Amino acid sequence: MVSRRSFIAGSAAGGLIALHGGVARAEAVMTDDGYYSEPWFLESFLELPDDLSAATEKGKRFAIMWELRGCPYCKETHLVNFARPEISSYIQQHFEVLQLNILGSREVLDFDGEKIGEKQFGQKYGVRATPTFQFFPESIAGLKDKSPRDREVSRFQGYLEPSPFLAAFRFVAERAYERGSLNDYLKSI
Repeated sequence: MVSRRSFIAGSAAGGLIALHGGVARAEAVMTDDGYYSEPWFLESFLELPDDLSAATEKGKRFAIMWELRGCPYCKETHLVNFARPEISSYIQQHFEVLQLNILGSREVLDFDGEKIGEKQFGQKYGVRATPTFQFFPESIAGLKDKSPRDREVSRFQGYLEPSPFLAAFRFVAERAYERGSLNDYLKSI
């Protein structure tokens, strides 16, 4: 039986420009609401427990990218960082990335069961700048009982040059957060 999630994922995959080594290659597109988006970003019903579980089932990690229309650093992230095949390929292989609007009004189902608008959700988690990337654990077990910031395994905000940007994703994929901070990891590479 086809689930809503797999139907949407299959439909989105059908619209991609090309496949290379099993990883979609396409350029960022400007959406009708004025945001750049990647064709491989997660299509979601904004039910975070389901999104995290689905990512884990695929052997991937779940991340949220917070953006703001007109944000020059968000644009740079799309047009410079995500445009690099080694970066977009790595992220697609290891992550499901959900794009959220820091001023948005779409309703999000949080890990604790609360339904809340995007803007309020960002405030709840202390997201104050764009772009901000939040990374979550592989399991939803126990998340609802933690404070919002304690649900994350890592976070970075602001624009990072391509090399440290990719390293920040590797930090999460390799579970290096269990051994130290992102800053320590970046200094060690």
